[in-house]
Amino acid sequence: MKILCYDCFSGISGDMNLGAMIDLGIKKSFLVRELNKLNLKGWKLVAEKDQRHGINGTKVTVIQREPGKSHRHLTEIEKIINNSGLDNNIKELSKKIFMKLAVAEATVHKIPLEKVHFHEVGALDSIIDIVGAAICYNALHVNAVIVSTVELGCGFVQCSHGRLPVPAPATAEILKGIPVRKGGVDFEATTPTGAAILGTLGTDFNSQPSFTIQKTGYGIGQKDHSDVPNMLRVFLAETSDDQPGHDALLLECNIDDMNPEFFEHISEKLFNAGAVDVFITNIIMKKGRPGNMLNIICEKGFEDSLKEIIFRESTTTGIRNFPFRKDTLVRKFIKTRTVYGNVTIKHSFYKGNEVSCKPEFDECMKIATENGIPVKKVYNDIMAQLVNRKK
Repeated sequence: MKILCYDCFSGISGDMNLGAMIDLGIKKSFLVRELNKLNLKGWKLVAEKDQRHGINGTKVTVIQREPGKSHRHLTEIEKIINNSGLDNNIKELSKKIFMKLAVAEATVHKIPLEKVHFHEVGALDSIIDIVGAAICYNALHVNAVIVSTVELGCGFVQCSHGRLPVPAPATAEILKGIPVRKGGVDFEATTPTGAAILGTLGTDFNSQPSFTIQKTGYGIGQKDHSDVPNMLRVFLAETSDDQPGHDALLLECNIDDMNPEFFEHISEKLFNAGAVDVFITNIIMKKGRPGNMLNIICEKGFEDSLKEIIFRESTTTGIRNFPFRKDTLVRKFIKTRTVYGNVTIKHSFYKGNEVSCKPEFDECMKIATENGIPVKKVYNDIMAQLVNRKK
């Protein structure tokens, strides 16, 4: 199994992550070409070789050519991503990272998600850092992401809200449940952007799996005055474990006194707030009353905001919480030439053997709409072509 390992001995920031990815082998020209699909003007990505304590790596700086917006609402950022020319899986991962940040900000400031107003994270350089992280992750085609104990740093940091203690409140919120340490360096080692990248991509934290290193990359930080080298180290590696998985949470509640028309609205809000899956089961409750069980699967860190939506929007008076381990098939998304042009095909593998493949349904719907034909025809034609290629 192909894995990516984050060694965060000196923390992580968005630019350190991009530096590590380029140092690992992602071409700068490819990254810039993909980032240009955001249709954002007035920025430049500078990647240069540098070193800390004699260790060579890549230092990335996003330069804004002229003053621009330093703050945006979540909806503005999602609109930029949705209107871009990026692949759908990159769009979804980028929005997931931003949602991780939004949930943390909403929790810290005690406000609804729709009122979250990003300051530093809404600036152009942070958008480049986060979408760039999604682009690089997608290009590596890894099956799991292992994260070491995360160094937070110490001291204070100046931000739009004033002088705050390290870690910043949003960083601390994002990293709940993730092993961290504090005081290894005398500055803010892990930023909210860096924390959100780890919290979204990470599948295992502080575990010690056996793996064979294939490549190593170093992302150089902007500071150069610490006893500990200010850099992020990443490993591209192979492990004998063929079954990727990660810890997740199941939230569920029984409802028998609510208009069922409300479920669609509630489900949409839950998905927008970071739920991985939302489903409803018909049940028989006490005294023989028919009811519904609302089930939500989410990753750690999203549960508080999801519970708030459930309590505010539904009639339930209690929610059950179950931690569990989710094992998944190894999946690869490959652009494939079909009778309708290039379409993303999802291939799933179990113990190295392909067990299924199918076209991305969103792309099938787009083709059907553009050509005025039934979506089932598009889907079946592509599936028939895939089957014939295997013969």
